[in-house]
Amino acid sequence: MRLFLAINFAPEVRRAVADAAAPLRAMAPELSWIREPQLHLTVKFLGEQPDDMAPRIADAMRGVGARNRVVDAQIGGIGAFPNFRRPRVVWIGVTPEPKLELLHHDVESACESLGLPLDGKPFRPHLTLARVKPRAANSETLRSLAREAKQVSFVEEVLIDAIDLMQSELTTVGARYRLITSAPLRE
Repeated sequence: MRLFLAINFAPEVRRAVADAAAPLRAMAPELSWIREPQLHLTVKFLGEQPDDMAPRIADAMRGVGARNRVVDAQIGGIGAFPNFRRPRVVWIGVTPEPKLELLHHDVESACESLGLPLDGKPFRPHLTLARVKPRAANSETLRSLAREAKQVSFVEEVLIDAIDLMQSELTTVGARYRLITSAPLRE
């Protein structure tokens, strides 16, 4: 099964993020925009795992949840990886918060103890808004998208209170996500 660890947000937060991104979607409909119900913050992508690994990861995340407190954070600011000149991903950021960094580190350590590889990249918390396939948009569209992104003034306060173990199933119409288990954080 294809697994990842995520922070899922309430439907009203996902709706607000989708509404904030609506002008960008209108400007560049050729990008692969993430559907509103699937907006989330990926904490760690685990990839293909044997079925018996899911309960072990779930147990490890319950331990992570018991050791970490809920996190107050902000969502806002549109960007692109690596940049808007050559974007692969268009995202909305999650303000760096020390408790979120500690949570990510604890998730990495717990996964490493299960024999899963460490992610060598720095943690850059964000919600993916769109994926950009090579040559999906011309340079003028990308310049316009970058200008429009600067005009989006959206900030949403959120409470991160759980880590979710998710299964991703790739289909012909895109990925489908299923919640396997949720590990609550301490109050």
